[in-house]
Amino acid sequence: MTHSDGVLVRVPATSANLGPGFDSLGLALDFHDEVEAALLDVPEVRIEIEGEGAGELDPGEGHLIVRTMRAAFERMGAPQPAGIALRCRNRIPHARGLGSSSAAICAGILAARALASGGAVPMGDEEAFALATEIEGHPDNVAPCLAGGLTIAWTHRSGAASMVKLTPHEDVRPVVLVPGFRLSTEEARGLLPKDVPHSDAAANAGRAALLVAALTQRPEPDLLLAATEDRLHQDYRAPAMPRTADLVRRLRTAGVAAVVSGAGPTVLAFATRDTEDLIAPEVGNDWHIQPMNVDPLGAYVRFPETR
Repeated sequence: MTHSDGVLVRVPATSANLGPGFDSLGLALDFHDEVEAALLDVPEVRIEIEGEGAGELDPGEGHLIVRTMRAAFERMGAPQPAGIALRCRNRIPHARGLGSSSAAICAGILAARALASGGAVPMGDEEAFALATEIEGHPDNVAPCLAGGLTIAWTHRSGAASMVKLTPHEDVRPVVLVPGFRLSTEEARGLLPKDVPHSDAAANAGRAALLVAALTQRPEPDLLLAATEDRLHQDYRAPAMPRTADLVRRLRTAGVAAVVSGAGPTVLAFATRDTEDLIAPEVGNDWHIQPMNVDPLGAYVRFPETR
């Protein structure tokens, strides 16, 4: 009842903003969702979900991966399949600021690109990034998810997005502190003001530039701490996640370069040999501490013969 052998797509968690790099900086983390996707000859959607989102996510055409695959087939001019089968192994926490929605979008695009046939116009990496940004709304999470490593993304006056990928220094040690509570990106973004003081914008521009240098060349405690200072979004969002804001404050007071991961409520810390032992004493029992590596590759597809 299938007319494709299926593919497996592996997509990483991501952390966006990284403090001062609002809507521009992102980091791919070595923690992944896996999606097996196949096309069906019958008009139905079959979705199996293990892990995060099981029993919560739409089991049909409304599922984000299915909707994204449909959008990608349309963009490529490929015929829409009668049905789609998915098996999702979800490890990225939902509504925590670790890019679960971006991972689903990137998985859907790469799956559709790999499975498309019937006169489809090939979709290159730039087109895949453009579609992912269009669906997600912002490029800072989809960029590292697709490319891996550290990414800088920006939007042109035309509305089109671009990105560059950088390789973080081997001593960069991300640690994610995941709380038991959730916060939607829409709720967090709704707290941001329309305008900010020029001095705050200037300060963030300098810190973001410094952070790129610190993460790629000199990940030293003092430099990372200074480089992760933010004035554009974290304080405005604090009322929606007071425990997150308090943990970031306590970690930074202790000398740890800590920021809100994406829109929160997860906290991202950049540990060093001098600061890694300072993290646990500041974290309560309702936070899960998870050291991670940077994912250097980003999302990729495996075909049946290479699994």
